[in-house]
Amino acid sequence: MGDTLRCAGLDCRRVFPITGGIPLLVDPRSSLFSFEEYLRNSAKIVDVGPSRWRGLRALIPPSSLNFKAKENLERFGKELLLQSEEPLVLVIGGGTTGEGLTSITNNPSFTCIETDLALGPRTRIICDAHRLPFPDGSMDGVVIQAVLEHVVDPQRCVEEIYRVLGNRGIVYCETPFIQQVHLGAYDFTRFTHVGLRLLFRRFEEVGSGVACGPGMALAWSCQYFLQSFTRSPSVARVLRVISRLFTFWLTYFDPLVGDSPGALDAASAYYFFGRKSSQRLSDREIIAQYRGLQRSMR
Repeated sequence: MGDTLRCAGLDCRRVFPITGGIPLLVDPRSSLFSFEEYLRNSAKIVDVGPSRWRGLRALIPPSSLNFKAKENLERFGKELLLQSEEPLVLVIGGGTTGEGLTSITNNPSFTCIETDLALGPRTRIICDAHRLPFPDGSMDGVVIQAVLEHVVDPQRCVEEIYRVLGNRGIVYCETPFIQQVHLGAYDFTRFTHVGLRLLFRRFEEVGSGVACGPGMALAWSCQYFLQSFTRSPSVARVLRVISRLFTFWLTYFDPLVGDSPGALDAASAYYFFGRKSSQRLSDREIIAQYRGLQRSMR
């Protein structure tokens, strides 16, 4: 009603504000953010439009390369369409469009619910992945890219993904391994390839592996090494540009090494593509799935 939504649950009856047409479905009692912060900053939607600085950066080759997302998400979409003619897809961290996600968001066959804790240009609902405001089994698919490193309790978030997915629902996740701190204080965790599988132990694996390779990991390391010589954010931005000019070519090797055992031990980021299952992998079963180079070096 008006600028608020009221929970209809008999045990709830809570009222949630709406700002800029976006409902704030978070519980301030358990979230890092409060309603007041969102309402105070409602006009400060994340700006990804052109600016002088962004225009300059666009001319410089990037030091990041996700060479698997497009292929993986196209497959994700095909798998969903085999199960439903009009799949409902929850995008967690969808304030901006993730790499390769346009094959889903631009396809009229899919209904996408793009959620985030930030007021981004594509945010439709503000909610916390630790407490998703959706019924059990209500989603056909979930996409969560570059989010789990920024949550306080990744396991809790994966349990919520499991809960909202319907029978045999599909999840696609990407998370970093060798990447330096980004998003400042809101950067908490990294996962190995096996560590990510452990997190999704209640899912049947459809596919997993390297999303961003060791070339990107090395390029980022060079950038952050240079930035360690200054305390000035302005100088750091200049050093970042210099680093990109000299190291961008390293990422071109990543599609070549792909899922090689060495790349699996040294990747910048991994992906997991899985289907909700009634089975739960044991620790031994997860460890047995290690495919890195050190398996053959023992």
